[in-house]
Amino acid sequence: MQQIDWGKLPFGYFQTDYNVRCYYRNGEWGKMEVSSSPHINIHMAATCLHYGQEAFEGMKAYRGKDGKIRLFRWEENAKRMQRSADGILMSKVPEELFHKMVTEAVRLNESYVPPHGQGAALYIRPLLIGTGIQVGVKPADEYLFMVFVGPVGPYFKEGFNPVSMQIVRDMDRAAPQGTGHIKVGGNYAGSLRASERAKEEGYAAVLFLEAKEKKYIDEAGPANFFGIKDNTYITPKSDSILPSITNMSLMQIAEDMGMKVERREVPVEELETFEEAGACGTAAIISPIGKIVDRESGKEYNLSKDGKAGPVSTELFKKLQGIQYGDEPDPHGWVSIIE
Repeated sequence: MQQIDWGKLPFGYFQTDYNVRCYYRNGEWGKMEVSSSPHINIHMAATCLHYGQEAFEGMKAYRGKDGKIRLFRWEENAKRMQRSADGILMSKVPEELFHKMVTEAVRLNESYVPPHGQGAALYIRPLLIGTGIQVGVKPADEYLFMVFVGPVGPYFKEGFNPVSMQIVRDMDRAAPQGTGHIKVGGNYAGSLRASERAKEEGYAAVLFLEAKEKKYIDEAGPANFFGIKDNTYITPKSDSILPSITNMSLMQIAEDMGMKVERREVPVEELETFEEAGACGTAAIISPIGKIVDRESGKEYNLSKDGKAGPVSTELFKKLQGIQYGDEPDPHGWVSIIE
């Protein structure tokens, strides 16, 4: 194993020793297979290549001060992957198989789980693809579920410092009653042009509006949005937003802290009233937002007075990360230790 500078890890692909795989054929899931190859062999007419039958999850494993490795709310990832499979007519991965394969992928690559206190974690990528052959537009009859892992650092290079985001109105991430609420690759493909343009123009990420009326905040390209004001945690409600497990957890922690929680439509104009705002998801946990600029009108919304993360966002971040690493109590039973 190569020497790793744990404190300087980017968020990107990192080759580890093993991955695990399982095929769905003849109406049933087969046995888990272990592979040391990062490559897969699929037919050129596989439905994942032509018709977008592909879904994935993002999870992390954390090493605590006690040296034990923890998974965070894996059941929610398993359920969300089942909803994604259902949404584009793929065979659903049973929860037991999902857990077995995720756990085994972590165990096999235990030496790549970063030490406690480095601000890093082991990223876990479960992936489900249609491998069956179809030329007509219809679901495959064969699927491949695989899990690979790799150590990662912060998603945004700024770490836990405020980033700038850009509101776009000339592109949409997902349509109403489309696939925005499930974690499938097409949603991310649809966000790439806007995201790359925003980065070229000096922003960390895009803030998409709902596609129907362009009046309400939907979500950031890689994460959910939340705002803080009047001791209230506010996050958008929309059928085209991916339900973030991190956001779900932050809402509970906010309630535990004595805050009010509102999940509702958030008009763009309301940005002026927020004391703090952030983007949240597995990759970033929380990325505080310092400034949001509407690309069309040029209007700026400043959400950080001193260039630092706000006190509420900071407390939410510390409490959630503390639970994930085993440094804080886990009152809701979110963490499971890999034995």
